Amino acid sequence: MAESKGNGEPSSGTGAAVIAPKKVAIHRLRRSQLPVGTVALARYLIGKIVVRELHGLRMAGRIVETEAYPPKDPAAHHYRGPTPRNQAMYLQHGHAYIYFSYGNHFMLNVSAEVPGVAGGILIRALEPLEGIAEMERMRGTDRLYDLTRGPGRLAQALHIDRSVNGIDLCAPGPLWLGKIASPRDPGAEKLHLNRRVRMAVSRRIGITKAAHRLLRFYERGNRFVSGTARLRA
Repeated sequence: MAESKGNGEPSSGTGAAVIAPKKVAIHRLRRSQLPVGTVALARYLIGKIVVRELHGLRMAGRIVETEAYPPKDPAAHHYRGPTPRNQAMYLQHGHAYIYFSYGNHFMLNVSAEVPGVAGGILIRALEPLEGIAEMERMRGTDRLYDLTRGPGRLAQALHIDRSVNGIDLCAPGPLWLGKIASPRDPGAEKLHLNRRVRMAVSRRIGITKAAHRLLRFYERGNRFVSGTARLRA
């Protein structure tokens, strides 16, 4: 996986510093490309891109870990029905739902069902691609693997807070979902972004209700996946 270099860009993880000849071209995902349904969308988003634009700066990371919280899930915020806090989960699939967890961290979620039906996907980890220097500043560390490995860390690194709650992630704006424009892009080739995703599934992390459900999806072996090495295998 990617290692940090002096210019703030990741390398291929082979031990030699590899510099992308240009920024990787990222296309915004259209809503028609997103599957409707929490589990299907949680799987689909692995390998896609989260893009944050702020004051002329662009930060981006490749999604390597998600958790699904489908309708009627007792572990989900929507289980007891709509509230002022969770109303974004009831929006059409592809909207942001941001909440503050344990009085400490914001969390980025994606609505996943038809309008009026709640389902959410927690984005648990990203592989940093662009704007790494700013991520380091926000996180107060230059340890690449600590920038966006975990939902609280990635939200802090990307300036994600309630100001983007409810926004359409398929429309132009400060936060959106994308995909690599072409695997033949020299930047994608240098950063090994055209690799085939090896999907793995496990129980969700840090919950007690419905803890047996296999609703965590991640790229097997990716060092940016949160948790211990056992949780990345």
